[in-house]
Amino acid sequence: MARLFGTDGVRGLANSDLTVELALGLAQAAAVVLGQGRVADGRRASGRRPVAVVARDPRVSGEFISAAVSAGLASSGVDVFDAGVIPTPAAAFLVADFKADLGVMISASHNPAPDNGIKFFGQGGTKLPDEVEDRIEAALAAPSLAPTGTEVGRIRRFADAEDRYVVHLLSTLPNQLGGIHVLLDCAHGAASGVSPQVFTDAGAKVTVIGADPDGININDGVGSTHLDNLAAAVLSHGADLGIAHDGDADRCLAVDKEGNVVDGDQIMAILAVSMAQRGVLQDRTLVATVMSNLGLRRAMAENNIKMLETKVGDRYVLEALGEHGLSLGGEQSGHVIMTKFATTGDGILTGLHLVAEMKRTGKTLAELASVMTVYPQVLENVRGVDHHSLGSNTVIADAVGAVEAELGDSGRVLLRASGTEPMVRVMVEAEHHDAAEQMAERLAAVVRSQLGN
Repeated sequence: MARLFGTDGVRGLANSDLTVELALGLAQAAAVVLGQGRVADGRRASGRRPVAVVARDPRVSGEFISAAVSAGLASSGVDVFDAGVIPTPAAAFLVADFKADLGVMISASHNPAPDNGIKFFGQGGTKLPDEVEDRIEAALAAPSLAPTGTEVGRIRRFADAEDRYVVHLLSTLPNQLGGIHVLLDCAHGAASGVSPQVFTDAGAKVTVIGADPDGININDGVGSTHLDNLAAAVLSHGADLGIAHDGDADRCLAVDKEGNVVDGDQIMAILAVSMAQRGVLQDRTLVATVMSNLGLRRAMAENNIKMLETKVGDRYVLEALGEHGLSLGGEQSGHVIMTKFATTGDGILTGLHLVAEMKRTGKTLAELASVMTVYPQVLENVRGVDHHSLGSNTVIADAVGAVEAELGDSGRVLLRASGTEPMVRVMVEAEHHDAAEQMAERLAAVVRSQLGN
């Protein structure tokens, strides 16, 4: 049987894959696994019931899924504080700030409105390791907790959830943002209320698009996966830059005043150099995934900053940051993690610090982004192949070696087997796009001939 939890919680088509029954069961199972210190009668050893923070993005299915999750937790003796519609990083922050035992975020991130997902946070607002998720999945088949009378949990509105998060974000800034015109694209998502407020409170001039969620328009032609509208709006309003979030606001991508995209790698480069200059980049090390651009690696080397690579996925970046006690990491997609201020990727926090660096230095976003040269990167997905045999195929290994020799120091090759489907991803970076495309197609053909059915 396939593992229920994916790379970021449980996700699927709402009311089909992700049903009320599954949401209820997952909440009851999480109460068993994450409700620490229980004794036989359902009380905590400390004398109080466990506490959970529950939040969601504005997609319509989040309303009934949130109700099911809250019911599952309360029926298991957990007190629920319903934070309503807030970003995923806000939910993580509130778990820590409120000293809750667990948190639940209901969101499918950048996916379209019909999808939804459930992700759990442990104490301190941290994402769960695989083994804890596996314990929750196993607990689905076990009896749930069933306290009665005064031992059932209560469900309350977390009245000041958004205010707490806004105050926290503002407290992280090294300087105010006055004099900078920011255009925000909130993806009709969870950032629609918070992001415009916090940028305004920080002193920026703010223009907003994509901030009218109706439950079904989340990520629909807006947000971090659709940057054309943001670029056009920046140009038409004469803004200094644009910032785009995804549906749950854990990502940040940007465009400069000319409408050019500044991706997660470039944002990390800007922040890493700034933090190193100010002496706050722990061990002068940035954590990034194997998919980050060669230009990022070169920029870090030129600034005497080390890079630690992980597998693709922000959870692996988080693990490396925690294991090595580091302060900055992220992904090309815009998940940027600043561990002094957050336990997960936070798109609003990232955007604030990006604009703060513009204000601090007096430079435009394009000038800051020039610290890194983006190498053309071509990705070919070879589907329907025996991806499990990738690592043992010598013909493919020889083909990769030949391309690497051809590239020398001017490019990079990466082949990755998908973890979820019979597919191999072929990525080639080179100084020129045409060369990268030709080499990627050549390697894809070899993979197809060697591993195809």
